[in-house]
Amino acid sequence: MTTTPVWSVDPRTGKQREQVAVEATSREVDEAVRASHAARGPLADAAVRAAFLRTAAALLDEAAAHVIEAADAETALGPGRLTGELARTTGQLRAFADAVEEGSYLDIRIDRADPSLTPPRPELRRYKVPLGVVAVYAASNFPLAFSVPGGDTASALAAGCPVVVKAHPDHPATSELCASLLRRAAVASGLPPEVVSVVHGFDAGLELIRHPLVSAAGFTGSIRGGRALFDAAAARPVPIPFHGELGSLNPVVVTPAAAAERAEEIGAGLAGSVTLGVGQFCVKPGLVLVPDGADGDRVTGELTKALGETEPGVLLDHRMRENFLSGVRERAALPGVDAPVTPGSGGEHTVGAGYLTVRAEDLLAGEEHDVLLEECFGPVTVVVRYAGQTEAGAVLGRLGGNLSATLQLSAAEAEGAPGPAAELIGQVTQLAGRIVVNGWPTGVAVAPAQHHGGPYPAATSHSTSVGGTAIERWLRPVAYQSVPDALLPAELREANPLGLPRRVTGG
Repeated sequence: MTTTPVWSVDPRTGKQREQVAVEATSREVDEAVRASHAARGPLADAAVRAAFLRTAAALLDEAAAHVIEAADAETALGPGRLTGELARTTGQLRAFADAVEEGSYLDIRIDRADPSLTPPRPELRRYKVPLGVVAVYAASNFPLAFSVPGGDTASALAAGCPVVVKAHPDHPATSELCASLLRRAAVASGLPPEVVSVVHGFDAGLELIRHPLVSAAGFTGSIRGGRALFDAAAARPVPIPFHGELGSLNPVVVTPAAAAERAEEIGAGLAGSVTLGVGQFCVKPGLVLVPDGADGDRVTGELTKALGETEPGVLLDHRMRENFLSGVRERAALPGVDAPVTPGSGGEHTVGAGYLTVRAEDLLAGEEHDVLLEECFGPVTVVVRYAGQTEAGAVLGRLGGNLSATLQLSAAEAEGAPGPAAELIGQVTQLAGRIVVNGWPTGVAVAPAQHHGGPYPAATSHSTSVGGTAIERWLRPVAYQSVPDALLPAELREANPLGLPRRVTGG
């Protein structure tokens, strides 16, 4: 049987480091899914799940030096960035352990029987149950927080769903290392190791989404790849939920009053956000509306200065580097587009940061400039100079869904003074899942109120992939009508033996 090797590659040199695995065959994918499916029973115990998640976090922390070294060798993201990402990853695992123990994610609701109503109401008890095996498609730009031990995996396991991860080819060694730690944690917690499995290979990813025992999928990546999997999930004989985070432009609007008040601060902050992680954040500002005039010139002047002083960086792999370079060339060649700081090659293995600029009237003139309204992965943004709020609104009206939208307002506007702020808030709320005022979208806090998603193509569902409510993606509600107490799940029994939060009405 022919096997295809899976190599770990150093993005700083483009050279192969080591063979990590071989791509999974259809038979191996089937075996992984069936083994995970068989692990559902042991994973049903909430106390065991919580202990497992905490043990996994502890083992990742204990192996931090090894994990960070492996991830840096495959991604060039640097120890500083990866140390923070590992802390975020273990924090997610612990937060979901807390959520499992607290229990409100089950959304238990009880309606007492009331024969006096018209029509009469029977006794109803409702809670949520896990879907089953979840397929997780790891992200390239977060080898920890959005990959094997990341938020999709943590939330699915917390819901009681075993996970099969399709590893990203940019960090296979890191994926295998993290999977081994999670499987050790499972065994230490009394669970079968198959509650977490990893497969490699493009074809394996397609086999996974089509497998009849896979009940849902989570994806973070490109529009093209995510849409292909989304369509495959919908085309199955039994379609399944596909929670995909795809592309996002993350527009920023700088109001004239904000530019007049703090142009240099905005320009410097924008540069930092665009270049964070070498521009490889899914919430990087990719389109920035800056007003015409001297104050807008001050914003772009500071942006020019800051980007001009930014050192070249290494992207996650050479394919992404070529896509970035070709994407920049295509955009820069459009009529009316200038490059005050030319983004492009910074060396044989690096890229330099920069930005492009275009007038709003040119962008709105026709479809020729539509590529400027698409994400370009890497350290580049497009600055659109606009003449007034109507023109800025027209540009926003051309955008699809986004993960985030940012408004840079003056102090008076932020306090609710009469002006465009309220109208802008209303408009961008229709475009994005997270609205930022006088900050920057890069950096997504893991918190109960967080939402990381948005209208299509930012995401394929209305759920979040970050924060406590991410667990809801892997659950479905079930109502029990007039079921005797002894036959109810423990979570719904009258005595509430598990001490779970519940809403009780009527009776």
